[in-house]
Amino acid sequence: MSSHRRQAWPGGARALAVALAAACLAGGCAVGPDYQRPAAPAQQGYTWRPVDLPAAASQPAQRLQTVPQPPEAWWREFGSAELDRTVRLALADSPSLQQARASLRQAREAVLVARGGLAPQLDLQAAAQRARAAGAASATELYSAGPLVAYAPDVFGATGRLVEQQQALADVQAEQLRAARLSLSGEIVGQAIAAAAAREQLAALSQVLDADSRTLRLVELALRAGSASRADLLGAQSQLDADRALAPALRQQLAAADDALARLVGRSAASWRSPDWRLDGLRLPRRLPLVVPSQLVRQRPDIRAAEAQLHAAGAAVGVATAALYPQLSLSADWTTQASSLGGLFGGVPGWGLSAALTAPLWHGGALRAQRRAALQAYDAQLALYRQTVLLAFNQVADVLQALRHDAELLAAQQRALRSADASLRLARQAYAAGSGNVLQVLAAQRLLAQARLGQARARAQRLADSAQWFTAMGAGGTAPAPR
Repeated sequence: MSSHRRQAWPGGARALAVALAAACLAGGCAVGPDYQRPAAPAQQGYTWRPVDLPAAASQPAQRLQTVPQPPEAWWREFGSAELDRTVRLALADSPSLQQARASLRQAREAVLVARGGLAPQLDLQAAAQRARAAGAASATELYSAGPLVAYAPDVFGATGRLVEQQQALADVQAEQLRAARLSLSGEIVGQAIAAAAAREQLAALSQVLDADSRTLRLVELALRAGSASRADLLGAQSQLDADRALAPALRQQLAAADDALARLVGRSAASWRSPDWRLDGLRLPRRLPLVVPSQLVRQRPDIRAAEAQLHAAGAAVGVATAALYPQLSLSADWTTQASSLGGLFGGVPGWGLSAALTAPLWHGGALRAQRRAALQAYDAQLALYRQTVLLAFNQVADVLQALRHDAELLAAQQRALRSADASLRLARQAYAAGSGNVLQVLAAQRLLAQARLGQARARAQRLADSAQWFTAMGAGGTAPAPR
């Protein structure tokens, strides 16, 4: 039996117990700063430039609509059932999301571990001892067993701050999961548009090659009639060969987009075939949700993750501050002792109470240095939070201007296509009538090829920037994190 075990408490122990109980009741005065959420920005817009979205000729106009929260399944705004199925397949089976979900569950378990420090700890202890005194004829044996209860009152809030820190880190993981969902859906939509753009350009290139072949036949007829030279024929053939050389790069773009989509949905390129994406099968969203800056900082998961990191850094300051104060621990045990294992059930009972108070006196300045380091870490995280907000606002401003310029570019490309088509018809007519030359035809043909390919790229870019707008607004970033 240990020396502290008694049948009755002496007066000093009783006074100590009363003092400790009073300290426990007075506990909860957590040290360290209480977390204050950063204030929402006061600015009302994202850019000083015009925010109107002009309409492209023969193309639908887009307009911004202020909403409290953009749609979760934002990709449905593109009107493609295939796109919806592909995104949902990825959200259900993407390895990157599975990793993020596992990290979130791990962080939540860490919260439970930290909360365990606020509760009493109950253990079962057992001991065996064999000793022989000098000159004794035989050794003596002593066995003991019984429960042990230990409790560390959180007088200065160190454990509470640790729980707060772990909860904030779990919030970081939850926001990172939402950010991964948003990034994944945005990347799938972007790759689908890239595949559709490659197909559209291949289709446009096919028309260009048909035009090149017609020009080549026209020159061949003129050569046989004596109104064209061998150089004219070589020029037309060179034009056809140069345009044919554009096809492999476009086919590679299409293959790369299809393979990327397979990876995003958690499949290999050999086991999953990408849908036959077409620009005509993707609807341009007419209404684009606009979230005001004060709401965007509460909406985007990357900003919320940075805020949760700031919260965790603030709680870490509290943990470091509490280390400067005394630490109190209480324990109680009840055991039975016997000289043999079989005698434990009828052995001699005993109980014990203990209290310990540890107050830091001198640690070479380490504890205060730890607190100063925690304060610096908080300041660094605050700067990172501000930087995250600035990057988000700048992204919104950039995409907003891109949408405006996309509409202007598409209108210009459509005008260029009409002009190039009319110019090529006139150049062919003049060449067939003998009043033009093959260089004029080839130049007009080149302009038509560039206009057709440019129009396909402009259509795809307008769709891609519309998808970027949804992700910049944090659409799909408020889905509840899985338990």
